[in-house]
Amino acid sequence: MRVLVTGHHGYLGGVLTPMLRAAGHDVTGLDTDYYLDCLLGPPPPAVPTIRLDLRDCEPEHLAGFDAVCHLAALCNDPIGNLNPELTYDINHRATLRLARAAKAAGVSRFLFSSSCSLYGAGTDDRPLNENAGFAPVTPYGESKIRAEQDLAGLADDDFSPVFLRNATAYGFSPRLRGDLVVNDLTAHALLTGEVRLLSDGSAWRPLVHAEDICAAFLALLEAPREQIHGRAYNIGVSTENYLIRDVAELVADVVPGSRVTFAGGASPDARNYRVSCDLVAAQVPGFRPRWTVRKGIEELVEAYQRHGLTIEAFRSARHQRLRQIRALTDAGRLDSELRWSAR
Repeated sequence: MRVLVTGHHGYLGGVLTPMLRAAGHDVTGLDTDYYLDCLLGPPPPAVPTIRLDLRDCEPEHLAGFDAVCHLAALCNDPIGNLNPELTYDINHRATLRLARAAKAAGVSRFLFSSSCSLYGAGTDDRPLNENAGFAPVTPYGESKIRAEQDLAGLADDDFSPVFLRNATAYGFSPRLRGDLVVNDLTAHALLTGEVRLLSDGSAWRPLVHAEDICAAFLALLEAPREQIHGRAYNIGVSTENYLIRDVAELVADVVPGSRVTFAGGASPDARNYRVSCDLVAAQVPGFRPRWTVRKGIEELVEAYQRHGLTIEAFRSARHQRLRQIRALTDAGRLDSELRWSAR
């Protein structure tokens, strides 16, 4: 297929793009390039690129593609909290604009990178399936709900949206995100000796490796249309739900000489949910996750050491998405709407 990957210069895009190419697909990227230079190690192989703000997509940009893998978004809760309305503009309204442009251009499959964050504040410890109610606690989670609902309204015989509700990601990528919990705890354990928790660690969170998320995109790209049309899937493994404090203990077990510590005033995290990923396992046999959190921690330790990561670099804008956005804004390169004013 000819596939457009939005956000291909991001954390997941750096893994998905080469995976799609290795599977024989013709890949083009679309990115506004906030994180182009945010690398740990060499960049992934280049692909043809449309440098464009998601909010400016037109049908002409989508012409000739068979499918869209839509990753591009303001990618986490702290960035979303900076300006909730801007979060809705990019994550919801621009997503809908992209989908309408894709539909007008004759693109038949639209894979949307949603999030288990839309489940938000779970009321009990039972794993949530795709029919569970939504309880978002941040604009980021709310933006994913709005996008899913409006994309579903575009579904018809010619346009097939699919919603990948990704668990919380972890694992190595050439454009590493240090603001993800497993990546963060592992770096601090290795580089400072402390597995430092900012919360009390009592919240549940489903976790999934970046490669497994991308493997789900590939499987859903290649699955028969009638099998997946208009469906939402929790992406991960049902056995990979963890209490955050147990993740910290795993990190301490893997990284010799490290110990779990708590920040002063650490309190419960409002985001607290477990999910069931049984539906994707049953309906998409091409998706076979390979990773566990322990294996992911071991991979991260090896990658951090191989690339000579320091704690100063890890905490810098290169690997912290909110700091990168602030750095670009403070330098006058992005305006208040997060549009480029200077490159």
